[in-house]
Amino acid sequence: MSSDLAFPTADDIRAAAGRVLGQVVQTPLVSSPRLAQISGAKSVHLKLENQQFTGSFKDRGALNKLLSLTPEETKRGVIAMSAGNHAQGVAYHAQRLGIPATIVMPKATPFTKVERTAGFGAKVELEGDTIDAAAIYARKVAEQHNLVFVHPYDDPLIVAGQGTIGLEILKALPSFDSVIVPIGGGGLISGIAIAVKEKRPAVEMFGVEADLYPSMHHAVKHLPPDNRGQTIADGIAVKSPGRLTQAIIQRHVTDLLLATENQLEHAVHILVERQGLVAEGAGAASLAALLAEPGRFAGRDVILIVSGGNIDSRLLAQVLMRGLIHDGRVVTLRIEISDQPGVLGHLARLIGSTGGNIIEIYHQRMFFDLPVKRADVDAVIETRNAAHVHEIISALESGGFPTRRLSSRSEEESQ
Repeated sequence: MSSDLAFPTADDIRAAAGRVLGQVVQTPLVSSPRLAQISGAKSVHLKLENQQFTGSFKDRGALNKLLSLTPEETKRGVIAMSAGNHAQGVAYHAQRLGIPATIVMPKATPFTKVERTAGFGAKVELEGDTIDAAAIYARKVAEQHNLVFVHPYDDPLIVAGQGTIGLEILKALPSFDSVIVPIGGGGLISGIAIAVKEKRPAVEMFGVEADLYPSMHHAVKHLPPDNRGQTIADGIAVKSPGRLTQAIIQRHVTDLLLATENQLEHAVHILVERQGLVAEGAGAASLAALLAEPGRFAGRDVILIVSGGNIDSRLLAQVLMRGLIHDGRVVTLRIEISDQPGVLGHLARLIGSTGGNIIEIYHQRMFFDLPVKRADVDAVIETRNAAHVHEIISALESGGFPTRRLSSRSEEESQ
């Protein structure tokens, strides 16, 4: 399969590192004892690519590709297709280098991503319902206008640029045995694997995809394609894996793992709660895989690549609130009361006496399944944990208020 493919080498990655030096962020590699404790790993380190200027690792490969252009190619300009991070990486560095850039994005791309990309000076065209349709259009425009096509992953120069992350890890950490990397098209893990394996061949590389978009997983394992639906990890929702990157992955990667939507969402929440770190769904995929398979990584020195932090603020707010509900720290209780003066105040004082904090309260009098002199109160309450919820319910029922829980997900999972 790989005989006609131009594999980048460790020397190519070192050359890329020299090219991009001072023009991309050499991101921190930070230790996380908390994540090690909850995962069972001996140690966990996070490589924070969410701290790049555009918020993702894509800066590296995009810059390395753009710096390789001839003066004549630079004058003609470049074109790329992307729904987000690659678009911003190409647009930002093209603007810095004075290279005309056109970015083709699917029609359904969130407005904020379109605006952010256009804000870097790129010409943005919305075309196609999917990234694959956008790619077909971008190829056609590239041919018509003689533009250089900047592929998001299936290009040796892109792979070499991403591989500079591996060199930084090797320099920063004397010993580790496992690296977990999010996979979309495979450029990130390919570059890191080449860099790391040259110096430390015993290190095991693990890739992780969203289980709704297992394109590389299925290609490597010779399974039919099975891509579908909406995922929180839109940065790795790739339907067509790279040909070059697949060959590299088959050579250097130990295994490919899949993360469910619940696992990805939980990982985003855990990074904020335990690490004070904002990651997009794709960026949190490495942690999702670690937490999903604790037995596999127990006692190991693990590096997690946090590939990006470009998550919509409204989506992040939803994830955090859902996380509180999942942990039993926000609960909705339906409480039956007699519809008489002073009863609602007594109810509020009873909840307060248990240490619960009422966030919202809804007084329902018009439910037809209630007697006319009864009412239901839906109370949204902030609590300490799931055990505290049980304490509040017990106190309410002992006080003569029949109570049932409406937000029961965490309770069901804890039993």
